[in-house]
Amino acid sequence: MVMNEINTAERRSQIAQMVIEKGQVYVSDLVEKFKVSEVSIRRDLTLLEKARRLKRVHGGAIPIPGNFRTDSFEEKEKLHNEAKERIGQFAANLITQGNIILLDSGTTTLQIVRTIPSFLRVSNMITMVTNSMPLTQEVLTWPSPNLTILGGIYLPDYQATVGPQTLNQLQELTADIAFLGTDGLTLEGGATTANVLMAEVDRMMADQAQKTVLVTDSSKFGRKGFVPVKKVSSYHMIITDVDAPEDMVKAIRDMGVEVVLV
Repeated sequence: MVMNEINTAERRSQIAQMVIEKGQVYVSDLVEKFKVSEVSIRRDLTLLEKARRLKRVHGGAIPIPGNFRTDSFEEKEKLHNEAKERIGQFAANLITQGNIILLDSGTTTLQIVRTIPSFLRVSNMITMVTNSMPLTQEVLTWPSPNLTILGGIYLPDYQATVGPQTLNQLQELTADIAFLGTDGLTLEGGATTANVLMAEVDRMMADQAQKTVLVTDSSKFGRKGFVPVKKVSSYHMIITDVDAPEDMVKAIRDMGVEVVLV
């Protein structure tokens, strides 16, 4: 995808992430990078400041101290939709009758549920466990789904439950496959997220499953989040899109992790 083809939501998401990673961004650099007008960039910064994603300063923007928030669930749903749909479709085809599936609260895992074959959507064909409210709402439209909804503390930005109650319930379960998303993926830091409580849930899901599958679009490659979840080598498979950087894909495969590009 060339830079001037990304939509406004994707541009603002990238700007917010750049502020966290670089410590400061400049209007002139953003104009050059995104190939849009200075007026557009200043509008982006104003709106991001209102959303408490950054603080505007002369000529650019800096992080708000202690704020590592990534995009909210609603914001993430607007990003990289085509790639997420392809990733979700491939992941859904890994599910077979009788499987017990753990799914975290990512927007890509929601795409998995949306593309699960119809013959698996009836009672007792598969068992699903999730802490995601949007995913729960999707599954409850099915005929007689076998669904366990994890309780806990509700985080509005993630539309998900977290905390001791969530972890205690997970600890009582075993699963065939855990499908997990991520906010960032680097070779050194592995998969990361912006929230400590979300990281705990993903870590526990990975520990309770025989097979752990990371589902993430290529924009997360090379991006380092605030809280580590799991090392790259901890995942059995990573499903991403064809724009993932070749050098990272090769390095991950060299670790023995299967990488699928869709």
